[in-house]
Amino acid sequence: MNPQRLILAGGSGFLGQALAKHFQALGWEVVVLTRNPQPNRAAREVRWDAETLGDWARELEGAAAVVNLTGRSVDCRYTEANRRLILESRVNSTRVIGQAIAQCAQPPRVWLNSSSATIYRHTLGPAWDESGTDFAATPAVKDEFSLEVIHAWEKALNEAVTPRTRKIALRTAMVLGLARNSVFPVLCRLARFGLGGRMGSGEQFVSWLHEADFCRAVEWVIHHEELSGPVNFGAPNPLPNAEMMRLFREAVGAPFGLPATEWMLEVGAVFLRTETELILKSRRVVPGKLLRSGFTFRFPAMREAIADLRTRNGCC
Repeated sequence: MNPQRLILAGGSGFLGQALAKHFQALGWEVVVLTRNPQPNRAAREVRWDAETLGDWARELEGAAAVVNLTGRSVDCRYTEANRRLILESRVNSTRVIGQAIAQCAQPPRVWLNSSSATIYRHTLGPAWDESGTDFAATPAVKDEFSLEVIHAWEKALNEAVTPRTRKIALRTAMVLGLARNSVFPVLCRLARFGLGGRMGSGEQFVSWLHEADFCRAVEWVIHHEELSGPVNFGAPNPLPNAEMMRLFREAVGAPFGLPATEWMLEVGAVFLRTETELILKSRRVVPGKLLRSGFTFRFPAMREAIADLRTRNGCC
């Protein structure tokens, strides 16, 4: 019997590599769509430009699932050029995958397309689950552009005509993993060098997810046909920024952590070529659909997630 086939678009990044390993361990065939195929990778890589139909589209025929993780990193300054790249890389890849699925004689059963938990309104109050519909921007945390991108991203997914393919918008929170471009090693270093104090007020909530639970949740959604539409991918226990930084200080044995005021963060963001919205927006998001469908998190609390990652890598 042939193995089930998973198509990973934009699968050469941190989360794509984690997913490839996870599904290969389950015996699946994994095909990665990437602009720059590399030889001798564990998963077969196929070239695509993430904008136009081509030979890559044949890979979707008869596949069990497609996961689209394509998107230019938002960890940059939001210049006009970067804004265009961030928006177009997400919207164009989503549209062309929809076109490829639509022309399949045997289309994939499910299509999981990246989105972001940032879609929900900045809040210090009750957490948002998928029933939340307040997507208004909060000028104080400068999230207007992010919301513009996410709305266009999900609109492209929703408008794709794929009647035989179930569609999921992965509203994903910050994922903690061991790759260099994961936030986990960065937070470890900050704490170790005495910079692990609260950021801004420290009251803003952080929604997060261990990379193992991200992979397990993708597998769960693929197999649970009752799930469709937006699905929040985040651990059930978001926590304030000040508490998160305390846990990182505790993990590395740092006796103190210098706090960073908002003006310090603004100055630092210029030098680091990033935006303060990534730190200051309060993302208090919970995985309502996953929990109601019976999914159990291996790492529901951040303390256990940090301990596991430290044990596996020793980076802290």
